[in-house]
Amino acid sequence: MESERGWKFTQCFGDKADLEDVTEADIISTVEFDHTGDYLATGDKGGRVVLFERNDNKQGCEYKFYTEFQSHEPEFDYLKSLEIEEKINRIKWLRPNNNSLFMLTTNDKTIKLWKVCEKALKLVTENNLLDGDRAPPPDISHLRLPKLVPHENIIAAIPRKIYANAHAYHINSISVNSDQETYLSADDLRINLWNLGINNQSFNIVDIKPANMEDLTEVITAAEFHPSSCNYFMYSSSKGTIKLCDMRDSALCDQHAKQFEEPEDPAAKNFFSEIISSVSDVRFSSDGRYILSRDYLTLRLWDINMEKQPVRTITVHDYLKPKLCDLYENDCIFDKFECNISGDGKHAMTGSYNNYFSIYDLEDSGNDVMLQADKNAFRAKRVQGPNGSKSKVGIPRNGRSGLRKEDIDPEAIDYNRKILHSSWHPRENTLAVAATNNLFIFTD
Repeated sequence: MESERGWKFTQCFGDKADLEDVTEADIISTVEFDHTGDYLATGDKGGRVVLFERNDNKQGCEYKFYTEFQSHEPEFDYLKSLEIEEKINRIKWLRPNNNSLFMLTTNDKTIKLWKVCEKALKLVTENNLLDGDRAPPPDISHLRLPKLVPHENIIAAIPRKIYANAHAYHINSISVNSDQETYLSADDLRINLWNLGINNQSFNIVDIKPANMEDLTEVITAAEFHPSSCNYFMYSSSKGTIKLCDMRDSALCDQHAKQFEEPEDPAAKNFFSEIISSVSDVRFSSDGRYILSRDYLTLRLWDINMEKQPVRTITVHDYLKPKLCDLYENDCIFDKFECNISGDGKHAMTGSYNNYFSIYDLEDSGNDVMLQADKNAFRAKRVQGPNGSKSKVGIPRNGRSGLRKEDIDPEAIDYNRKILHSSWHPRENTLAVAATNNLFIFTD
């Protein structure tokens, strides 16, 4: 009998408007589960952070709205005559403390530490003047003591620390250390190390800025701390390299401990080679043994103990190779796709155009699944699977039968619809996928 298991759509949050009607500020720019998977955060181009809480009343993995707050506002750098967007580039969760949630959020220049907690609102019910409706008391013996009575509980977001003025270039990554005391922030040319309790001082641990900017050949594209060894971190570059650094070696980690790079085939080199080899995202597996990296066309899995070549190379959308010229013309070739690795380290996920995204079985490539985060989810149309079972969104329960890479016509793809941002539940096979202004939840 065929298994009933398979990836299926479970939830969708966000406005149902057509792509043309979506406000720029509502476009989701980052998605992140917390360490337990009980909370999920999204940030958007309007500087807002929306939190979702796991709905324990429902079976399976479902979420409900928790709270929303304005994290960043648009600013203007008068010294450089530059507008600083409010767009949230990254959100990283800290461990909860005293029934409060803590998270770091960043835009291009400023990182903020937020505390989110439940607060009881109280109202004054008795006073001496009743807002002018009653004459003042005739003497002191008639004075009433004000009374505070509980009114309602609200979810409050309080900025505890603001870490500013440490980056000359746009921040692309933040990563909390396993010691939960420090974190790193990376921009195009430098990586800084911060103590969470000190917001007016950071230490520069990587600096690739050349003495003469005309000699600049690469930029930092992403950085992340090792999940368990607090002295290790890695960063990727636009040259397609990933460098693993050990902070015990020296204060400035310009000399990497290990470098992961796949040599380029000279025969395949062309005008676009440098652009498409730029690494857009890197992630450690939860045990710290593997590194998952994404460039424009491929996903690579590296063993931390083997630098010479990746353990597995996955072509994400090789059907776009003949379209690179068009993608260069419309700037899509510069899109930064993120990647994710499951909590058990057995699966990887990344996005593509037309709101397609793929889930790869890292042990058996025959089990790879391609899905689509589509607005049809709102209509929840039911489609019969090969075994007679029904499932939502045109994806049979056995997701492998839903979409096949071979059937995709590159000419029919909508390049404005793309899955750039996503997050994998740390303990379950549940995915949060951002598609423009909508957040889709898929579960296995």
